[in-house]
Amino acid sequence: MKAVLIIANKEFRDGLRNRWVLAITILLAVFALTLAFLGAAPTGTVRTTALAVTVVSLSSLSIFLLPLIALLLSFDAIVGEMERGTLGLMLAYPVARWQVVAGKFLGHVSILTLATVAGYGVAGMVVATTSGGAGGWGAFLLLIASSVLLGAAFIAIGYVLSASVSDRATAAGLAIGVWLGFVLIYDMALLGVLVADRGRILGSAAVNWLLLFNPADAYRMLNLGATPGARLFSGMAGLAGDLLLPPAAMAGALALWVAIPLGAAMLLFQRREI
Repeated sequence: MKAVLIIANKEFRDGLRNRWVLAITILLAVFALTLAFLGAAPTGTVRTTALAVTVVSLSSLSIFLLPLIALLLSFDAIVGEMERGTLGLMLAYPVARWQVVAGKFLGHVSILTLATVAGYGVAGMVVATTSGGAGGWGAFLLLIASSVLLGAAFIAIGYVLSASVSDRATAAGLAIGVWLGFVLIYDMALLGVLVADRGRILGSAAVNWLLLFNPADAYRMLNLGATPGARLFSGMAGLAGDLLLPPAAMAGALALWVAIPLGAAMLLFQRREI
């Protein structure tokens, strides 16, 4: 465990040195504040709190932004070290390969956690202060926690890519492809299938399960359907009866999207020749 923490600390300090933490924090805070204030106008109309509106806006933003940031952090975590020749030196020390992957993962998740908590937290406090309302903090805290989980899932997926290829350019191309696949193409393909099916085969239960095969969709449904305020403003209040899976199932799906790719990355790295 000591080796894992040492590697994690190195990755976190590298993130501080390379201004990754500062850049991500500022980016998330600026987008969060912009969306919060632009979306605050309808709160009186739909009778919900400003924080609930902010949760809906940030959920839509995070689906696009956090997976991309996570993949940028992780796509060269292994193959980049191999190209620079530092991975062989690291493995010359008494450290197991799974500890290298676990340490890097912990360091990158720490970077993303700090940036997300700071960026979104500042936006939440500003919105709560300026709106004069204290409601909606439960949904907002759920948003932050699930955003970290979403980022961790895509960091783990990035490690699978990094452990599977032989150069950084290939890993970068695959990372963009994975981002497009999960964030855009999967939902478009699923919508096309549903339109063609017209409810003959795929019912609401099947659709719910299919959404769990995409971490971005599990994240979206968790945040937009878990609280009454978010459901009301996002237009999902009428669909609440069709959301057959409880929030715990969607959170569990996100956790599996972290654990399974991370385990796969460890296995791939274990079998790889350096």
